[in-house]
Amino acid sequence: MDLEQRRRWNENHKMLTEVILNPNEHARTIELFLSHHALLYSAKMSNGCIHTLEDFVLEGLEEGALRKYPVNAPDTKNSIVWHLWHIARVEDMTMNILVADSQQVLHSDHWLQKMNIKFPYSGNSMSDDDIAELSSVININSLLEYRIAVGKQTRQIVSSLQPGEFRNKVQDCRVKRLFDENAIVREASDIADYWGKKTIAGLVLMPATRHNFLHLNKCARIKDKLQKKMKNPNRQA
Repeated sequence: MDLEQRRRWNENHKMLTEVILNPNEHARTIELFLSHHALLYSAKMSNGCIHTLEDFVLEGLEEGALRKYPVNAPDTKNSIVWHLWHIARVEDMTMNILVADSQQVLHSDHWLQKMNIKFPYSGNSMSDDDIAELSSVININSLLEYRIAVGKQTRQIVSSLQPGEFRNKVQDCRVKRLFDENAIVREASDIADYWGKKTIAGLVLMPATRHNFLHLNKCARIKDKLQKKMKNPNRQA
C-alpha cells in the first residue's frame, strides 16, 4: 500500500463514517467495510491480490527487525510484533465480546500457547519488561495466523449485522466480560470505559479499522527507520 493508496483509504474511511448509521445504506456499508478492512491485513486473509498495508510492513523484514525493542521512533518505542499483536487483541476482544457477545478467537484454538506468550490482555498499560518479553518470545508465524483468524471472524460478525444494528450501544454486561476474561487490566480501565460509550458503528470505525491503520502506519515508520539504520550503521534506530 503506497502513499496514494493510504490517502484513498482515509477517504474511504470518511465515506464509511458517513453511511454506517443509515439503515438504508446497510448493504453499501457492509461492502465498503469489507474492502476497507481487507487492506489492513495480509492479502491471505481475504484471498485478495492487492498489496495491503500489512504486506508492505512485513515485506523484506528479517525476524530481528520485527522483534527489535525498544525502537527509536517519534511516536512509539514498541516492536513491530508488539503492534501486530496489540491490534489483533483489540480487534478480537471488541468485535467478539462487545459486538457479538461471543467467544474470543484467542480462546478458540489455544492461540496463547501457539504464540508462546502468557498475555491475554490488550497490551494497554503493559510494562516495559513484559513488552520486551513478548517481543523476544512470540511465535511470529502463529501471530500472523492469529491475525488472519481474527480478521476473518470480524468480517463474519460485521456481515451478519442487520440494518439498524450499527446504532446499538455497547451493553454494560459485555464491558464487564473484558475484565472477567482478563482482556483488559484494571490499570487500563479507561479504555473499557471509552469503548463502553461507543455504538457498534463506533467500534467498527475505530478498533476494527482505524486503530489497525494507525498502528500499521507506526510499523511502517519503524521499518523505515530500521532500514535506514541498516544502510547507515552510525545512525540511531
